[in-house]
Amino acid sequence: MLTVCCPVCFRLSGKEHSVFTGVAIVLCNNKSGSDTDYKVVDFYEETKVKFAELSEEMLWEYINSGEPMDKAGGYGIQALGGMLVEYVQGDFLNVVGFPLNHFCKQMGLIFNSPPESLAQKIKREDSRASDESWTLVNSLSKISRNGEVALQEISNGKDAIRTSVQEQNVMRPNCAKCGRQDVPHSIVDLLDGFKASKTLFTASKLKVFDVLSISDGLTLEEVADQINATVIGTERLLDAAVSLGLLEKAKQQDKSNAVYRNTEEASQFLVSDSPQSLHGYILHCNDMVWPLFSHLESAVREGTSQHERAFGKKNEDVFQDAYYSKDEVKMRFMNAMHSIARVTGKDVATAFDLSPYKTACDIGGCTGAMAYEFTKAHPGLSVIVFDLPQVIEMRCHFQPKEDNDRVSFVAGDFFKSDLPKADLYILARILHDWSDEKLDILLSKLSKICTPGCGLLVSEILLDEERKRPSRALLQALSMTEGKQRSTTEYCDLLEKHGFTPKHIKHTDNLLDAMLFVKEDPNDRRTLLACSSASIETAELE
Repeated sequence: MLTVCCPVCFRLSGKEHSVFTGVAIVLCNNKSGSDTDYKVVDFYEETKVKFAELSEEMLWEYINSGEPMDKAGGYGIQALGGMLVEYVQGDFLNVVGFPLNHFCKQMGLIFNSPPESLAQKIKREDSRASDESWTLVNSLSKISRNGEVALQEISNGKDAIRTSVQEQNVMRPNCAKCGRQDVPHSIVDLLDGFKASKTLFTASKLKVFDVLSISDGLTLEEVADQINATVIGTERLLDAAVSLGLLEKAKQQDKSNAVYRNTEEASQFLVSDSPQSLHGYILHCNDMVWPLFSHLESAVREGTSQHERAFGKKNEDVFQDAYYSKDEVKMRFMNAMHSIARVTGKDVATAFDLSPYKTACDIGGCTGAMAYEFTKAHPGLSVIVFDLPQVIEMRCHFQPKEDNDRVSFVAGDFFKSDLPKADLYILARILHDWSDEKLDILLSKLSKICTPGCGLLVSEILLDEERKRPSRALLQALSMTEGKQRSTTEYCDLLEKHGFTPKHIKHTDNLLDAMLFVKEDPNDRRTLLACSSASIETAELE
C-alpha cells in the first residue's frame, strides 16, 4: 500500500489539486404493465485543495500513522490529513467523500419544483410520447467519448421519424411561440477557439509548414512520414488546418490522392526560416502561455500569476531558472521575442521621423531584431542593444547575414545597471510587463540620464480610452503579470510624471503601436506647450 500512497503525498506537497465527486440520481416512473421509464439527473462537484509545503519527515509521519492506507486520494482531510492542507476552495464534505450540499439542492429541485414536481412532469410528458419516440430521443441524447452529441443508429426506428426527431430535437427547438433561435456563431467560435489555437501550435511544433515549404505539394502519406506521425492523425490535423485557412488541399490531375500546400500567409509567417516567421512565438505560446491559461480560474480567483502551478516554481524563479538555466530553453524564449520583433520592427521603426537622433538605446532589445530595423529605416542612426548578460551571450545565433556595424550590444540589468547614453531610448514591449514600483525605478533612471529634447519611443499595444479594444491586449493581461495594459492617455500620464511629453502617436495596424515622447525642459514652458499641442494634433490625424 505504501507504494500507492507515498508518491501521492509527495506529489501533492506545495501544490493545488482538484477533488471531483460524480452523483447520478435515477427517477423511475412505473408505466402500465411491468414497464418502467426512468430519467437520470446527474451532477458533479469540484473542490480545490492546496497542500502546504511539507517536509519529508512530516509526510513520512503521516504515512506511518496508517491513515492514508484506505483513502482514495491518499489522505483524510477530516482527520490527521487536515494538518497537511493550506486551504480549501469549495465544499469541504466533497473532499471527505460526498457533496451533501449540492445533493440536497438537487433533491429540492426535483421534488419541490412548483407548480408540479419534476417527477410529475416527466410522468405527464412521457404518457403522451410513444415508445418509439422516447427511444429515439434517448438515443440522440447519448454522449460520445469525445464529449459531443453522437447520433446513434436506431435499429427499430423508421427513417422518417429519425429525420424528424433529429430536426426537432437537435437542429432547433420545436416551439411555435418562441420561434427559431439564431445560432450564436460568435459564442460557438469562442468555444472552438482553443482547439484552433492548439491545431496551430501542434502543426508548428511538428514542423508541418516547414515540410510543405520544400515542395509544391505533398500527399497525406508523405507528410505523415516526414513528421513521423500516424496517417489518420496527420490527416485530421491537416484537414483541420485546411479548415482554418492555414493550408490548401487540392486534387491531383489523373490521381486519386489529394496534396496539401501552405497558403501564402503560412509561407510568410509560419515557416520557421521565413524572414517574418512567427514560429518561435507560436512555440512559446504552446510551451509557456498555454500552461498558464490552463490555470486561469485560479489566476482570476487569486489575482496572481500561475507560474508555480504550471511549472512547479515560483514566479520570480521561473525567469532565471526555467528561461535561462538551459541553452535550449533560452533559445526558445529568444526565438519568441525575435519573432515578434521581426514582424513588428519595420512598422515601429518607420512610425516617426527620427532624423534628429543620432544614437539610440534599445532597452531590453533581446536579439537586436528591432535595432536592425531601426538602422535600416534611419541611415544616420546607431543603436545600442541593452539586455541581460545571458541574452547578450546568445546574440550570435540571431545576427543577420549582412554586416551592420551600427548595431552594438551592451550587457546589464536595466533596473540595477547604468544605462548607456543616447539621444533616443526605445522601450518595446517593456512597460506592460512590470509593476508601477519597478517602472518608477526604470523611468526615473531614464529621466535622470536624458537631457532636454532627448527622445523616448514606447511600443506597446494601445488600449482604446474605454479599455474595450483590442481584445488581444486584454487577453494578454490574463497572464496576471505584475504589470498591466494601458490606454494612450494612461501611458501619457505615466511618462509625464517622469518629465516626458508625448509628441506623436501611431497606430500601426500591426501587433504593436508606437508613441514618441521627448524629455521636456522644466525651465522652458514654450517647449512643453509646443509638445502638448503636437501630441493632440497628431493623435487626431492618426
